[in-house]
Amino acid sequence: MKVAIYSNDGFTSKEVATQLKEKIDASEKLEYDGLNPQIVISVGGDGTLLSAFHHYRDAISKIRFVGIHTGHLGFYTDWRDYEVKELVDSLEDDNGQSVSYPLLSIKVQYTDGGPDDSFVALNESTLKRINGTMVTDIYIKDEFFEKFRGDGLCVSTPTGSTAYNKSVGGAIINPQLNAIQVSEMASINNRVFRTLGSPVIVPPDETITIVPDSPKHNILTCDQLLISDRPIKSISYSICNDRIYFAQYRHTHFWKRVSNSFIGVHEDD
Repeated sequence: MKVAIYSNDGFTSKEVATQLKEKIDASEKLEYDGLNPQIVISVGGDGTLLSAFHHYRDAISKIRFVGIHTGHLGFYTDWRDYEVKELVDSLEDDNGQSVSYPLLSIKVQYTDGGPDDSFVALNESTLKRINGTMVTDIYIKDEFFEKFRGDGLCVSTPTGSTAYNKSVGGAIINPQLNAIQVSEMASINNRVFRTLGSPVIVPPDETITIVPDSPKHNILTCDQLLISDRPIKSISYSICNDRIYFAQYRHTHFWKRVSNSFIGVHEDD
């Protein structure tokens, strides 16, 4: 089985990556291949795994990911930095086991006459205005839903619901649900202007479309990618046809991850 290692530049991460490479090279069942891997081991944290996902995006249907965290516990990282041997043993006993999560499809139209863009996000996409209030029309399944006024909007996947989406008041969604969510950032609600004021979750057969009143001076993000130099006509969000796959050698229940990460519940509490 062909394995690649994708590490951040931290000292601990580099040490772990070196140990992994040595054990993979010494294995009779594993082969190191950074160009055409079947397994990609991310060493760092959730940000490192995001980078690994986008690095191997074109081959996403042929790859399973594994995450080693060298800092704080992440939602995409099941292994600790001191479990290198145990992980390599699991790789050698691999039988194709995996779990998959939904991805976010993003289609952007511009007003400058240039080509449209298509992106895929693992966590979320946001739209904000560089200065002043952002005003946009929101459509769900091609039907007008509301005119939003505020700081911005965040559209997230279920796994991304625990990231930036949570910080702006969005709901946490179990990744077993094939859905996407749009959350408001500091919406303006008074006697004149009114929005729903709560997160909206849509099923896989519905599309969320955002049409800014002003195409210029907007900032669009797709995970770690940022677009600010082109006038945006519209952005359409939907569940992607592709999914991300993780090699499931061990399983941590989603709600246990949420509890450990945000509440700090202990068995002896």
